[in-house]
Amino acid sequence: MKAIVNADKNWGIGNSNELLFHIPEDMKFFKQKTMGNVVIMGRSTFLSLPGQKALPDRVNIVITRDKEWSAPDVVAVHSIDELFDELRRFDTNTVFVCGGASVYEQLVPYCDTVYVTKVDSSKPADSFFPNLDENNDWVLAREGEEMESKGVKFRFTTYKSI
Repeated sequence: MKAIVNADKNWGIGNSNELLFHIPEDMKFFKQKTMGNVVIMGRSTFLSLPGQKALPDRVNIVITRDKEWSAPDVVAVHSIDELFDELRRFDTNTVFVCGGASVYEQLVPYCDTVYVTKVDSSKPADSFFPNLDENNDWVLAREGEEMESKGVKFRFTTYKSI
């Protein structure tokens, strides 16, 4: 299983259920990595998607405590155990954890790779990704060249569990 995230210098990922940065190149990277695969997200993250619709051409799994909640083209699960039962149907190399913070916190320990679009800036945030630079179970395996979009500097990085 893999995770994919856009994080600022402080590992902030969102504020008031909104992404901190909207970088077209990051959106393209996300789409390229997840297209045709399985994406896992929490209900709040799903509800923040454009039109509150499932991401096309992907299996969308949403973790929610609300047993009554459903959405078209979404597999709703209500616990981590139920999630792992559902994931037995898929090759774990095709599964991407996409947020939010509590979902990342629960599932990153099960991931072998994390794709982090690191933004060389910070904004006020109320949700964070676990700081992989301070975690001895992770190593920075790849760091792309610095890029810039609309005045925001960023780079694509890959972390691997050890």
